[in-house]
Amino acid sequence: MNMIKVVGFDPALANMGIARMSLDLDTFNLTAESIKSAHTDKRANKVVRQNSDDLRRARELYGELYLGTTGCKYAFAEIPSGGQSARAVYGFGIAVGLLASCPIPLIQVQPFETKLATVGTKTASKEEMIEWAEETYPHLPWLRYTKATKNHAKGDLHEDNEHMADALAVVHAGIRTDEFKAVMALYRAAA
Repeated sequence: MNMIKVVGFDPALANMGIARMSLDLDTFNLTAESIKSAHTDKRANKVVRQNSDDLRRARELYGELYLGTTGCKYAFAEIPSGGQSARAVYGFGIAVGLLASCPIPLIQVQPFETKLATVGTKTASKEEMIEWAEETYPHLPWLRYTKATKNHAKGDLHEDNEHMADALAVVHAGIRTDEFKAVMALYRAAA
């Protein structure tokens, strides 16, 4: 088997989903190795300036991104766009900056490509993406409710799985892009 390691990112300032996978270059089958949601909290301390705290959070996420790429040949990510507020756009800027610093080749995927490649519809909901990921990779450590809530039963999948599910889905979509197919053609020609 001709295998390479790849990583998928779903970047955001508060949560960045990371999915490390193996890709069989002969069959294009993917095997999920690990998932993670890197979470950064805003400091409640008013002594620290907002921009200094944002820099701390960006550095934490960069460390997670860098570790996520270790041993991988390619990365895949959706590039954030279209914020509803100045603060959201600021967070998107940090996420784009993180992706720009990716130390390995990065394949860009559009959100509709991710949804089509996995759930099969351009309008898939967050819940549908999480369900797809858990059904496709049931062996991964998915977050579940430990007790019943008003809207969820004990054992239901937690919505905090969103970023990890999206990171997995981004890889599934990314290996179908024309950009990645061209990269693979060059890779095979050089081998």
